[in-house]
Amino acid sequence: MNITLIGTGNVATVLGKSFIQKGHHILQIIGRREDAAKELTDTLKCPHSLSFKEVNQQSDLYIIAVSDNAVEQIIDEIIIPPKSIIVHTAGGVSINVFKNRFKNFGVLYPLQSLRKENKELPEIPFFVDANNETAKIALYNFAKTISEKVSYATDEQRLKLHVAAVLTSNFPNFLYALTNDFCTKENIDFKNLLPLMQETINRLQRFNPAEMQTGPAIRKDMSTIEKHLDVLEGYPETKNIYRFLSDEIFAYFFKK
Repeated sequence: MNITLIGTGNVATVLGKSFIQKGHHILQIIGRREDAAKELTDTLKCPHSLSFKEVNQQSDLYIIAVSDNAVEQIIDEIIIPPKSIIVHTAGGVSINVFKNRFKNFGVLYPLQSLRKENKELPEIPFFVDANNETAKIALYNFAKTISEKVSYATDEQRLKLHVAAVLTSNFPNFLYALTNDFCTKENIDFKNLLPLMQETINRLQRFNPAEMQTGPAIRKDMSTIEKHLDVLEGYPETKNIYRFLSDEIFAYFFKK
């Protein structure tokens, strides 16, 4: 499929690499900044432009891969051929932002944390939607060339998936950041914790998370919790989160 990619950040970069790897053709990159557009152009080996007046009119698919709050502004500026499909990749933006502007439109939502620094392309589940059956089938078939895990999702379903993604990826990563800060200041090698993190993930492949909960809170081990809070005295932000999560674990398992 011939593609115009709008955006130059993490999502655009990783998806662009995935598309090329699977035999699709990126005819053009559209970006706001010359340096970012040039960098992605060099990576994907295709031309770029900083103007929506120069959008290539030969593409089958136009993919808006930008931050959620920038999607509508781009929609107001871009013009594409009537037969082509235009999509955004946002989890929290309705498909209806395209309504009354384009004939064929939809959503191509990658449920994955994408970082352009990673050399290895991750497994990416896609959730698709479109305003008509023809576009919906076309997007589904396109996504299947990139990933084995493709499903349909409405606006409501996609927003709930986005919430779940934040809870399972963004929030834990913040805890990792706090833990890394703690380890650095306390002369502990953070990498010693990686096998523990991996084992936690591995268990989720086989068991319900609630069944695998461990730690002092679920054991009602208040003595250990108090010792930990004392250790965290010099880390007020982390201490507050530790106390809050311990209380929530206790409430979840023992106050239902």
